[in-house]
Order: sequence, then structure tokens, then C-alpha cells
Amino acid sequence: MDIKEMIDVTFRGNIYIVQNGKVLYERETGFADLSNEIPNTAETKFASASAGKVFVAVGILQLIERGKIKFDDTLGVLLDIPLNEIDKDVTVKQLLNHTSGVPDYFDESVMDEYEELWIDYPNYKIRHNSDLLPLFINKPMMYPKGKKFQYNNSGYVLLAMIIEKVTGMYFDRYLKESIFDICGMKSTGYYELDKLPAKCANNYIYCHDTNDYRTNIFSVDVKGTGAGGAFITVRDIISFWTNLLEGNLISKSFVSDMLSKQSGDGTDAEEGYYGYGMWIIDNPNGKDLAYFQGCDPGVSFISEYNPNNGIISVLVSNYGDNVWREMRKIREVLY
Repeated sequence: MDIKEMIDVTFRGNIYIVQNGKVLYERETGFADLSNEIPNTAETKFASASAGKVFVAVGILQLIERGKIKFDDTLGVLLDIPLNEIDKDVTVKQLLNHTSGVPDYFDESVMDEYEELWIDYPNYKIRHNSDLLPLFINKPMMYPKGKKFQYNNSGYVLLAMIIEKVTGMYFDRYLKESIFDICGMKSTGYYELDKLPAKCANNYIYCHDTNDYRTNIFSVDVKGTGAGGAFITVRDIISFWTNLLEGNLISKSFVSDMLSKQSGDGTDAEEGYYGYGMWIIDNPNGKDLAYFQGCDPGVSFISEYNPNNGIISVLVSNYGDNVWREMRKIREVLY
């Protein structure tokens, strides 16, 4: 069956699939601005939620390669903030592969909705990584450092703060100069919801009580942090993958480590293993698959690389449509 025939006709957002530089499939559907019926296009900038962790991971690996920091450097050495009950001996590597045990400000194992965070702490306060500290800095460790894998948003906020401390630059500025500019990702950046640039899509949440949609401007951080929140285009993501794999951002040895199993126990077929900023799917019949993803109210994103056939897929929806279901179809047809 053709991939075009398998993708859900109700999916709203952009899909872009390439193989060794050749476009296999491209689709833009839905409205970037629902009220004014402005359609999504190839140039539309989409929020990508936690997908931005991959950029932070690359930034940290760059600093390690340059000798600015080390994998076994600790929070207590790198950051001059009160850590309270957080173990000061948590390492950079443990933050990268989600084995740190630091308190997670959005613990997905106990919290259902990201919007719950802003009941007592307005989302418009979140414009820098340090603005998230009040949400977790006074909480105890979730478990002893290094004991197990557990996906952790706070860990990547702390990694972004390490970037800022070491470079003397806001993390998004560092990522622009050290990743986005190198890759020619002209549309990618961390934008504030109350002053978005042109061609950014609104993100929509369906409300069952009114049978209507509302935007997510009161549901997510007003500006992205190390935990996520970059705006991207699907073509920019292809440029990121291309430059990453070619060794233009970090050495190919580090790329290999990034796309390899660093933590996790494999109990889940899709989220059983983690590299650095990447989820790893075990592939007994060849090289493992790697992807990064994001999910927020009104936001869904996944981008996957199959090293066995050179296929890179990018799927993003500004309505929170199920990109994971569509990605499984792509694997079934193209892999």
C-alpha cells in the first residue's frame, strides 16, 4: 500500500519524509490560524515541545568535545545555585540520559496534564530556564542518582543552565550560533508566545464542553527552555539530521554514542531505551532506529532516522493529532 493511502485523512499538520536527500512524501494540511483559515505550509513554524531536548543534548556534547565540561562533572561544581535536597554529585551524563533522579517539575508518572503546572504559577513567568527553578528546586530527589532511567524535564533545564553558565550566553542564543546557523535552520528558534514572528502556527486544544477549539497560550511555557519549546519547520529538521549525521555539529563518534542505547531497560518497544536527547528503538534485524519527540497541549511532534535505509521522517501537528500512530504506518510501509 502507498504511504499516501495510509496516512489518516483527518491528520492536521505537516509530514515530510526523505531518503538519502530525495523527498519521498510531503504533505501540509490543517490551518495555522483556524479563525482566519490560514493554511499550514512548508514554511510554517511549529512548536515542537520536548523535541528541543535534542538540541540541548548536542550543545552539551559540543562543550564536552571542546573540553569545556566533562561527562562526569557534577551539578555542585558546574552550577552556583542552592541545590537544597538535590544531590550535588549528579553528573552531566546522568542528566543527559535521564538517570539523575533530580525532582521533575512535570513528572509524567503522576501528573496527567501539563496545564496543571500553571494553576498556582502563571505560565507567562517562564521566559528563562531559571524561571522554572521554583517548581522543583525545593523538592527531594525522586530516587538515588544513577539508580534507574526515568524521563526527566528538570534534568534538561539544568543542562541548559550549564550551557549558560559555561558559555556566558542564554542557551537559545548558544544553540542558534552553534547548531541552527551551522545547519541553515533559518526558521528554528525559541520564540515567546506573546510576540511570535511571522508564519508561526497557533496550537489548538479541542474543548468538549463547547465543541470548539482554544489556543494553548495559557497551557505551556511562554518561551521554551532546556526541557523543550523550540519552533521548527519540517525542512529545518531534515537539515538538522543531515548536518548531525555528517559530523558537522559533533564528531561522528559522539553521534554514534548519541544514537546508541545509554539507558533504559527495553520494557517498552518504542520508549524502552534512551541515548542522548534521542529515543532508541531496538532493531534485532539491523541498526537501531533513533527518534526525538514532543508532546504538549495542542502540540505533537516526532522525527525518526532509520540508518538501515537512510529514511528520515518528520511529523508535526498543531492540533495534537496522533503523530505516533502515523509514524508506525510509515515504518510498516517504508521500512
